[in-house]
Amino acid sequence: MSYLAKLQQGLNKASTQAAQSASDFSRQVTQGSQSCVSNFTLEKECQKSATILQSFLADPHHPQSALNAIPREVLRRAKGLAIFTVVKAGFVWSVKGGSGIIIARLPDNSWSAPSCLGTGGLGVGLQIGADVSEFVIVLNTDDAVRAFSKGGNVTIGGNLQASAGPIGTGGSINVALQNPAPMFSYSKSRGLFAGVSLEGTGLFERVETNTAFYGTKIPAADLLAGKVPPPEVASQLYDVIEAAEATEEHHVPPQSYIPPAPGAALFDAHRGN
Repeated sequence: MSYLAKLQQGLNKASTQAAQSASDFSRQVTQGSQSCVSNFTLEKECQKSATILQSFLADPHHPQSALNAIPREVLRRAKGLAIFTVVKAGFVWSVKGGSGIIIARLPDNSWSAPSCLGTGGLGVGLQIGADVSEFVIVLNTDDAVRAFSKGGNVTIGGNLQASAGPIGTGGSINVALQNPAPMFSYSKSRGLFAGVSLEGTGLFERVETNTAFYGTKIPAADLLAGKVPPPEVASQLYDVIEAAEATEEHHVPPQSYIPPAPGAALFDAHRGN
């Protein structure tokens, strides 16, 4: 057999093995996704989101924690919040999927009833292992909130841009808020991946989960517009926001981290100051 024929034979074998591996991985992801969906409820997502958000915000009992948290002023000016987890797993090819909720600030400064959302996406690269990431997306504009209200998919980096959000305290935070990106992204990550990115991630309304909780099909637009009273299951989440907005910062030194430019790498809250 010629060298060229042997090379072709090897390539064919490698291609077959890669296709089989991809098929096996896809099947495992599908089975795992079905298991997750069966446990997906608005009640659980609200509880999870409250815990996640609290970890990103200053502790009212420890004001110094504001130096490594989403700034109080960012939270006060937020038009909406999307809070969710993303599980990313793969070997060379990667699959992303997750769940969470979105809420919007109403004209009276209260918060809307939550709408469930899901996340999904594919990736390519030298990515080995699995990673669970937590995200808080601060929606800075009414347009950003409307993008999540339409019921379709929102693709980060596609039809809506996100940049790393500032952290800390002081006057530089106010400067950063003079012309903010439509969304600020904050993340916490653990696992084998070197970095966290939402680029190319799709977020979509979980219609079936909203319907199961509210008892009827209510569009995300109506939920985020305040046409449905906020449910008791979200009270812990509202309490976390209220406490963080009232955190006293008079004795906290003005220290902050401001991303150098829109579109910079997402801030990983584990890295701190």
